[in-house]
Amino acid sequence: MIEYKRPDGNSVQGYLAEPAQPQGAPGVVVIQEWWGLDDEVKSVADRLATAGYRALVPDLYRGKLALEAKEAEHLMGDLNFGDAAGQDIRGAVQYLKATGSAKVAVTGFCMGGALTVLSACNVPELDGTVVWYGYPPLEYVDANAITKPMMAHWATHDDFFAISGVDQLEAKLKEANVNHEFYRYDAKHAFANPKSNSRGLPPLQYNAEAAKLAWDRTLDFLQKNLHR
Repeated sequence: MIEYKRPDGNSVQGYLAEPAQPQGAPGVVVIQEWWGLDDEVKSVADRLATAGYRALVPDLYRGKLALEAKEAEHLMGDLNFGDAAGQDIRGAVQYLKATGSAKVAVTGFCMGGALTVLSACNVPELDGTVVWYGYPPLEYVDANAITKPMMAHWATHDDFFAISGVDQLEAKLKEANVNHEFYRYDAKHAFANPKSNSRGLPPLQYNAEAAKLAWDRTLDFLQKNLHR
């Protein structure tokens, strides 16, 4: 765990995973699901570090964790999304850039996916975004403010984020000429999280095949956009 500063000067804790050769390595800010800064999102950061990236997970809930959906919903409901994107996430991008990463992307899952879309509009320093099955209310998406490439992974059987909303989001991005790649998977929400099946929530289901394909595509995207 490290501490870094937000643009407004306040401090935030975060989980930092460093690669074997951190000097000059590109960075990725990883945004949690609605459960909080749990072992699963830390393991995503660790995987990115293994792939050669400096991965930082901001602790958006300030130390709180949810084990059940009701708690998670409550914590997510209390989160100020604008503040999280414009301060916590932007500060994390700035921290990675200030400590040696020339290029930094943002990626996030579920609630974190929605925050990643907002970050694409509100964090001018980022160099790309990878969204995993989450989007904010579309009226908050200023597509004209998105200047960097976006990749997104969506579940066609998602009970939390309807695929019709994905189609609307994609239409907005096309209209604004945003460089984007959207992939739709024959899967349920949170298909990349191995813990999905143990949560006791029917809308969640792990899909190993879709998860691997989405991860491979993500690494290709990061290679293309952060190593130039």
